[in-house]
Amino acid sequence: MIQEALTEAESRMSGAVRALEDDLAAIRTGRASPALAEKVLVEYYGSPTPLIQLATISAPEPRLLTIRPFDPASVKDIEKAILASDLGLTPNNDGKLIRLSIPPLTEERRHDLVKQVRSRAEEARVAARNVRRDVHNTLREFEQEKLISEDELRRAEDDLQKLTDDHIEQINQVSERKESEVLEV
Repeated sequence: MIQEALTEAESRMSGAVRALEDDLAAIRTGRASPALAEKVLVEYYGSPTPLIQLATISAPEPRLLTIRPFDPASVKDIEKAILASDLGLTPNNDGKLIRLSIPPLTEERRHDLVKQVRSRAEEARVAARNVRRDVHNTLREFEQEKLISEDELRRAEDDLQKLTDDHIEQINQVSERKESEVLEV
């Protein structure tokens, strides 16, 4: 029972770390990365579709992304979606291929991006703490219903805290790695 609760906590906290990693992959650094554009939603035949499902995205050079749509008729829709997104990039197209040139980031923009990274990392830490709170309440209920002893509750609380601390440390590492990537000139 206790182990099931801790296993659930572990999986939910790991999910928060993975979500943060996915979220931070979309934040632009000075280097081109296909993850920047993957989640841009394109209005395709009336429904918003992630760009990754409509095109091949590659980074042939450090400051260039190329997008090759599977359907050449969707080039205009993809171009509109990129312009409307918060990427801050202007697409160039030759009818078959869209090129996104990634300009170097200004110092001010770098600091804005670092703020975004920190904010998203804090959201992930809050998510991990919420998981801890939920599982802690579950453990207390077990103890109140006499399903576990007080000693078992204390041990489980210690294990839960260690688990939380480990995941918060992982979140901090992911955040610091992305911050240094953003600040790299």
